[in-house]
Amino acid sequence: MANNLITVGLDGTPQSVSAAVWAAREATLRQARLRLLHAWVLLALEPDGTPSQKAEQNYWPRRIVEEAEAAVRSSCPDLPVEVSLVRKDPFEALTDAVGQSDLLVLGSRGLGAAARFTLGETGLELVTHTETPAVLVRAQQEQEAPAGGANGRKVTVGVGLHAACEEVLTFAFETAARRDVPLHAVHGRHLPSYAYNRGGGVERSAAEEAVHDAQGELAASLRPWREKFPAVPVDEEVVMENPVSALLHRSAHADLLVVGRRHRGRLLPPRIGHVVQAAVHHAPCPVAIVPHS
Repeated sequence: MANNLITVGLDGTPQSVSAAVWAAREATLRQARLRLLHAWVLLALEPDGTPSQKAEQNYWPRRIVEEAEAAVRSSCPDLPVEVSLVRKDPFEALTDAVGQSDLLVLGSRGLGAAARFTLGETGLELVTHTETPAVLVRAQQEQEAPAGGANGRKVTVGVGLHAACEEVLTFAFETAARRDVPLHAVHGRHLPSYAYNRGGGVERSAAEEAVHDAQGELAASLRPWREKFPAVPVDEEVVMENPVSALLHRSAHADLLVVGRRHRGRLLPPRIGHVVQAAVHHAPCPVAIVPHS
């Protein structure tokens, strides 16, 4: 896909404004256009199909897009911005829009197991169905440090070694290259059963062998992308613990956490997966969810 367009779904919350500002900065890095989209089925339209400027019921929809646009203009004054206010169901409108976009950006509510997307079930359904990468941003997460890897900034990517994830690694390396920051590639896995003795303790030599083998697998998995992106510094790390814990602990100071979601096709029901679910609810930074085959 090469539409050179990023779409942001707006719902009037602080999270969606933060998502718009994050998306504007990403669009600037990509030299892409930004579309701010808000959909409401009760929007009043003029005979020519444009939103009515006089209808009282349109006051809040207009204010939602105007607030987001003002925040974007303040952050990125020269960025091409398209404002789209449409009379449609939000899922339908965003589904149409995301098919024309390179990236979908949504707001995501606060930390905790009960956290939900600001677009509710619409956001969740979109993320599980779309073949377009999506980024979820919480309020204030759009704030960034000055550019450059010397300030400790990085992009963190979760790497699975049991399935191809070319789309995930391509997205992560391209993001790190655009931001001029290092890439932290993290692979988490449990120790194999042979690393434990009969008493339940860990056999040190077996554990070291398991780590060594995993490091070799990770290095082999990343080698083609290291060669393609030689200017991107890469920190490879194997962590013998739950993959969710490994990612969350190592994304504390990241610009972005990149995780993959297997695109299951039309024959199998879509699902978000426990790693993505945990990252969305608990990661301290914006989360990019990249579908892969």
